[in-house]
Amino acid sequence: MKRLFCLAAIGAALLGHSFTAQAAGLEFGVGQTSDSTMTYRLGLQLPWDQSWLQSDVGRVTGYWSGAYTYWDGDKTASASSLSFSPVFVYEFSGATVKPYVEAGIGVALFSRTQLEDNNIGESFQFEDRIGFGLRFAGGHEVGIRATHYSNAGINSNNDGVESYSLHYTLPL
Repeated sequence: MKRLFCLAAIGAALLGHSFTAQAAGLEFGVGQTSDSTMTYRLGLQLPWDQSWLQSDVGRVTGYWSGAYTYWDGDKTASASSLSFSPVFVYEFSGATVKPYVEAGIGVALFSRTQLEDNNIGESFQFEDRIGFGLRFAGGHEVGIRATHYSNAGINSNNDGVESYSLHYTLPL
């Protein structure tokens, strides 16, 4: 119940602030790590007003991603993280459905440094992601993503952790 209340409060705050940006999206994701930790992600995507290398095949564009992730471990206490990333997207051309691939590197702050069997060393982590999916007419989006968190050797404990997830983005 406490977790649902926190997610609802964050969602309401993100919704309240997102209407200042055009074509923003509210992201919902669910995933799992190799240690069976479930991840639940609620995020906000703010698209860039830029596109590069536009052709008949597609274009390069991107978005800013801010998110809250709840890490529901079965061996250790649960954790939370806040992340922020610029994400580059190659969007293929299409009339009603546009396939895409994405990649980004950003930062994250974790509430705990022990996630199941992984000692991530410190709260500050880098977030690397790669994924692909489909964008539909009207701005709805579904996809899969692999996200890796690591402190890049800043701390001697640097087990890192990966989450593999499905996500849906609701246009705002």
